[in-house]
Amino acid sequence: MGEDMRFIDGAERRARLALRHRLTAAGRAATPEAVAASLVALHGTDPATVYLAVGARLADPAGPVAATERALYEDRTLVRMHGMRDTVFVFPAELTAVVHASTGLAVAARTRASLVADMAKAGAPDAAWLKEVEESALAALGRLGQATAAELAREEPRLREQFVYAAGKSYEGVHTVSTRLLRLLGVEGKVVRGRPLGSWTSSQFRWALAPAHPELDPGRARAELLRRWLTVCGPATEADLKWWTGWKVTDVRRALEAMGARAVGVDEGTAYVVEGDADPVAGPEEPWAALLPALDPTAMGWQGRDWYLAPELRPALFDRSGNIGPTVWWNGRVVGAWAQRADGEVVWRILTGEGIGREGRAAVAAEAERLAGLLGGARVTPRFRTPVERELAA
Repeated sequence: MGEDMRFIDGAERRARLALRHRLTAAGRAATPEAVAASLVALHGTDPATVYLAVGARLADPAGPVAATERALYEDRTLVRMHGMRDTVFVFPAELTAVVHASTGLAVAARTRASLVADMAKAGAPDAAWLKEVEESALAALGRLGQATAAELAREEPRLREQFVYAAGKSYEGVHTVSTRLLRLLGVEGKVVRGRPLGSWTSSQFRWALAPAHPELDPGRARAELLRRWLTVCGPATEADLKWWTGWKVTDVRRALEAMGARAVGVDEGTAYVVEGDADPVAGPEEPWAALLPALDPTAMGWQGRDWYLAPELRPALFDRSGNIGPTVWWNGRVVGAWAQRADGEVVWRILTGEGIGREGRAAVAAEAERLAGLLGGARVTPRFRTPVERELAA
């Protein structure tokens, strides 16, 4: 480590996390848009995560569902779209062009090539046919405003056609053109998910045409996305950045150079912050607790997580694919898990051997009560279930 490279220990990283991710009572936000801006991206694979992640960070949690629905589907200040690692996120609307140029273009090229190749192997119609169906589907969506895949297929029947994927393989399956094509159009930034068919916990979405956005230079877009993310998540290592973005390491390094990132030391080695952010950061004035949902962007923010999540807790808190379940936090560390039972009760368990003391348990209990009020009568089951969540929910 160079003599001028400042070392940032785990305690300071946890202080930064608490303040910048709006997890203290004093730091909570007034609107869903402010929460999303603070986190850069809200995981959207599990629909409930968006609302619960917002609710955990709002000063007034009484109406996060209505406020978030307004932002998503009326004001369009938040947009649900494919982003880093070809995963669905919710972004502030002003970031959609940055995400598309920095990440979506490369993923879209691979996704289209894969679909065309799979259809060719199955003896399905060629790329020209696919392009014709695509243009027809987009025109139909423009007429309808919002539509499900089934509703679009009534306008463009060729969307119902099927082809066999990976014939003769153990994972052989039958794909419908609409399923693969709509996903491709989402990655390409041509369509976005609209209102769900059911409640805010539903994963059955309508589709809508994507709002227009300027085409940006990919290199500059990558630098801007990293600048925004490091502002709220720095310090982060090169491995963290490569994992979070899904980019090649060369693209990460070019973006770091372009944005003028500052190198600092952390327990894992060299990490990076934005220029001017290497000075010490004092921790929150008061201790804090939080109950965060499965796939919360704070819990999933870094590849290296030992500074806030003890390795021995991982088997209970993650599924086999690396998705984290609902977590209990105390003063910047994951200390347990929570779940909702069939009758709606929010239950939690502390998993650390040393416990969190009477003050910590009282704070967690208060957050559980706050979460129950947010949920109202809704029943939430994580899309990706973990061992301890299943046990608590039973």
